[in-house]
Amino acid sequence: MSDDQFCRDLAQQLRVDSVRMSDAAGSGHPTSSMSAADLMAVLFDRHLRLDVDELDDARRDHLIFSKGHASPLYYALLKAAGIISDEEMLTYRRFGSRLEGHPTPRIPPTDVATGSLGQGLPIGVGLALAARRLDRLPYRVWVLCGDSEMAEGSIWEAFQHAAWEQLDNLVAIVDVNRLGQTRETMLGWDLEGYARRARAFGWRALVLDGHDVGEIATALSQAVSESSKPTVLFAKTRKGRGVAAVEDKPGFHGKPLEDAQAAIKELGGQRHLTVTLAGPETQDEPHLFDTKQAERPSWDLGEEVATRSAYGTALSWLGDVDGGVVALDGEVSNSTHSDLFAEAHPDRYFEMFIAEQQMVAAAVGMQVRGWKPFASTFAAFFTRAQDFTRMAAISRADLRLVGSHAGVSIGEDGPSQMALEDLATFRAVHGSAVLHPSDANQTVQLVQQMADRPGISYLRTLRGKTPVRTPSSEAVTIGGSRTARSTDHDQVTVVACGATVDEALGAADVLAGEGIDIRVLDCYSIKPIDADALAAAARETRALVTVEDHWPEGGLGDAVLAALATDPQRPAVVKLAVREMPVSGTPEELRHAAGIDAEAVAAAVRDVLAEPARSGAESTAKT
Repeated sequence: MSDDQFCRDLAQQLRVDSVRMSDAAGSGHPTSSMSAADLMAVLFDRHLRLDVDELDDARRDHLIFSKGHASPLYYALLKAAGIISDEEMLTYRRFGSRLEGHPTPRIPPTDVATGSLGQGLPIGVGLALAARRLDRLPYRVWVLCGDSEMAEGSIWEAFQHAAWEQLDNLVAIVDVNRLGQTRETMLGWDLEGYARRARAFGWRALVLDGHDVGEIATALSQAVSESSKPTVLFAKTRKGRGVAAVEDKPGFHGKPLEDAQAAIKELGGQRHLTVTLAGPETQDEPHLFDTKQAERPSWDLGEEVATRSAYGTALSWLGDVDGGVVALDGEVSNSTHSDLFAEAHPDRYFEMFIAEQQMVAAAVGMQVRGWKPFASTFAAFFTRAQDFTRMAAISRADLRLVGSHAGVSIGEDGPSQMALEDLATFRAVHGSAVLHPSDANQTVQLVQQMADRPGISYLRTLRGKTPVRTPSSEAVTIGGSRTARSTDHDQVTVVACGATVDEALGAADVLAGEGIDIRVLDCYSIKPIDADALAAAARETRALVTVEDHWPEGGLGDAVLAALATDPQRPAVVKLAVREMPVSGTPEELRHAAGIDAEAVAAAVRDVLAEPARSGAESTAKT
């Protein structure tokens, strides 16, 4: 059998297995898998470097199915390579199976979860950056894209950044099968139209017949030839290739074939071909960055330091002692202060420009290889990349995201720059930690702990300076809190975070002059929250007042209510938060207008003490 004929037969096997899987599951995307079968058959037979006995080898190539709905094709490839059995393949989409409807890292060697279109290529950029600048190994990153996702802006963020970085170790293969879910794509089979766009971004673009094994082989050989550019293949294909009932016909997206047995027969029946993948092309070990001993930064009590500045100092120090730490920023590093890391560790700093989706995606790609990315921008702008964060959780990714300039406390810039929903957004991410330190010494300890924490961690930092109130020797932990003020006669507990801690303490001074003692709890960890400290406050004081520089929905107040939801002795909870759309002004003016300053806190405490005491089943939250 010739090499070309083997690839043709392997492609037919991949189509048959895609049909079989979807038929057994009663759902799936066989037609989207069938169009790309020839492309993947040639890639696996001739170019993908992967030792199936060492799927975690640092030197292996990486294959990302950006069109994750073509999972039947992906799993059929794993079977052909001997990574899974035919029996497991047919558990596709069943409860408990590793073979989910869209691939996830539950089934090695899958690096990341896909399925939300437009994400695979940006993540591939991150992996290619890791290969080039961090691991310093010659592995390649291959990304199979669908033509429908060419409409996603994140795809073009990836095209732009990959070209700027000259990532010639990145190859995108676009399956141009013309048909989306409901209609023809914008460009249909206009391959030159796609190619012109890619070339304009600085890529080497090749057009080909995606069902001609010879053309595919030539194009892939060109893709791995010497170049200073990333390469993209635009391959003309036909959805449902090989089965007349569905080939190039609308209305069959995401559906198993009606007559699977007839389709299998038309495709030539079942085959039992196996493909032997080439191993990694080098025996070199991944690069390691030098480290040194350095004392953890700290500040004296009473110093005025912005937590964003403390973040940059802490991150720079962390880079000294941990060679796995890397930093990315959305071209605001002199505001987030990741510029301090960039100055100290330029080889591990990545400028991602104003492309937040690409920034978070690149961080996801880098963590695949075990690096520890910290990605920072203004807190408000992480909303651009929220889908990437959501999918990162499905990928079981370890990310550290840092948002500065949050809340009305940023002042004159106005509401477009004021993150007022970030705490709620990140609290909703599975397995996340949401942190909002009020001073510099808290910040440095939390940054240190984020480095080794699995899952997604979000740190909210402040633009303005705050006094250092936490001794550097005092332990600050994810899931902890700090009692900033307390007496033996506390009547109310005020729960605050970030900038509102100082406002709560200011209110405590005013109220003490009136003979009213309050406890001030600094909840620097909003998720996980210190439920024990809150339960003690619920037992020992008459009411709780939460105060936050955030909308009332989903932030600190709701986290407190959730922690106390089943407490039979829960007292009244009053939530102070930003309730009206803010405008420009000084931080002091804006906190006053929002009703989250010391004056508002003191008034809320007086009001709650003026009401009859309630507890247990009678307790209700005031909003």
